[in-house]
Amino acid sequence: MSNFTTRPEIRGTFGVVTSTHWIASAVGMSILEKGGNAFDAAVATALTLQVVEPHLNGPAGDMPAILYSVDTGRVDVLCAQGVAPAAATVEHYRAQGLTLIPGSGLLSTVVPGAFDGWMLMLRDHGTMTLPEVMQPAIDYARDGHPVLPRVAHTISGLAEFFKKEWPSSAAVWMPDGVAPRSHALFMNPDLAATYDRLANSSGTTREEQIDAARREWREGFVAQAIFAYLADAKVLDVSNAKHSAVLAPSDMANWRASYESSLTYDYHGWTVHKTQAWSQGPVLLQALAILKGVDIGSMDPNGADFAHTVIEAIKLAYADREAYYGDPDFSEVPLDVLLSDEYNAERRKLIGDSASLDQRPGRVPGFEHLADAYVARAHRNFNVGPVAPQEPTMSHLTEKRGDTVHLDIIDRWGNMVSATPSGGWLQSNPVIPGLGFPLNSRAQMFWLEDGLPTSLAPMRRPRTTLTPSLAEKGGCQIVFGTPGGDQQDQWQLIWFLRLVHFGMGLQASLDQPLFHSMHFQGSFFPREVRSGEMMIEPNVGEDVIADLRKRGHVVTVAEPWTVGRLTAALREPNGMLRAAATPRLMQAYAIGR
Repeated sequence: MSNFTTRPEIRGTFGVVTSTHWIASAVGMSILEKGGNAFDAAVATALTLQVVEPHLNGPAGDMPAILYSVDTGRVDVLCAQGVAPAAATVEHYRAQGLTLIPGSGLLSTVVPGAFDGWMLMLRDHGTMTLPEVMQPAIDYARDGHPVLPRVAHTISGLAEFFKKEWPSSAAVWMPDGVAPRSHALFMNPDLAATYDRLANSSGTTREEQIDAARREWREGFVAQAIFAYLADAKVLDVSNAKHSAVLAPSDMANWRASYESSLTYDYHGWTVHKTQAWSQGPVLLQALAILKGVDIGSMDPNGADFAHTVIEAIKLAYADREAYYGDPDFSEVPLDVLLSDEYNAERRKLIGDSASLDQRPGRVPGFEHLADAYVARAHRNFNVGPVAPQEPTMSHLTEKRGDTVHLDIIDRWGNMVSATPSGGWLQSNPVIPGLGFPLNSRAQMFWLEDGLPTSLAPMRRPRTTLTPSLAEKGGCQIVFGTPGGDQQDQWQLIWFLRLVHFGMGLQASLDQPLFHSMHFQGSFFPREVRSGEMMIEPNVGEDVIADLRKRGHVVTVAEPWTVGRLTAALREPNGMLRAAATPRLMQAYAIGR
């Protein structure tokens, strides 16, 4: 077998940074070179990603991170997922004539979370000052960066809409009245000024300055600009109607990012850490639990048996996601059952030789009504018309949707961060005048019916798709993840199985063909169900694709090298560091030495 990989697997001992944009990766590495740690580098990388990938994330978006601190010796989850506003009730939204929360516009906005989350990480785990970590992003926003073709195309596709309906967005994204050309130097002076003002918040110590910036964000000039705009704003959204926001000053003022314990599952000697059930993170653990009793290692990692078995396990795990997951602060989520050997032994028996076309959540005692509600919901017509899903993932999908970014960083001391920032896309909402960024649209993941773990309710976290990962075995630790909405844990699962069972290197496993299911109900407006459908890259070969179709899968063959945006970084017990990034979309990059 050839040892060729599309990119070298980065190796060293000083530090590694990998993210979904080469500029952001370079910024993170520059922070490590200046003596910063992984947490300093993560904040600088993330803020730069907000500048160079504005179609994929923004300051008013959301962010979960999994981090390992050498000082604490502990793996923690940082939750920067904002909650639903106090006035966000099912009754209010249904009174607007809605059956689903729109995928864009002011009704889809929850409390902005990303900026506060990054500041919390920097304050508690970083070592550098706020101006030091924010300056690279300020420079790129003020002086310009080469705009990605996908950013240019996204703006171009929305140009007339921006001019007519969202003029504040037109002013920022089309300052000359037209969309920027691909690779042209693009500047966002309003965002640069916002960042610069936050970076220079008053404080006698680094911690006081960071907390001052957090106050400026939630109650100071940032919040004041947001609510001055929202006071009389009515915005056209994907429902083809204009709506006002329910977000209020008290919602932002009272919310803080927070820490919590990770959820873990042991698989073939590896302990895998994920977020709790306010994200889809546990679904990867459930899929591993289902596959634990399958001889994956005997299969061809690019063969039909492997793809079929993994797809069927994914369908079962994601059906449980739709039935049972939600904010555990508001709903009881039976994860003890969902991750148990006994439960998953029964789930495993449902994987047959043919593709299932049914929605099959498990029957958890005492929670059966949630399984029944999901099956009924998956067959419901929400009468929203022919609308494209409002969460794009890859280049084979429309560029008018927003998506996500990802970063993985390890420093020389062994601190590590995996984070998946998202939301606040340039497509999600109009830019707040004077700030240079829009609000998010994460509320679209709630349901407008009562009694569900994901029912819209004040102060509840939406069940997000954002899901970074950390895994460890025998002193070896890996951080990994990907953008991609509902596909995030599917692509991570496939990559992790190939790493564990077939001994592939980080880059080699990232280069292998990827696939995913669209069978279950989507997380984003218009909440599509595409029974039996899957997508796969063509380099698995025509025989594999034909075999999958013969088994009953409805197979869409993607364009070559278009599925998945994975990155990963690893620390061996002796301190050797490794990192890799997908070649897909020609953006992600791993750097290290």
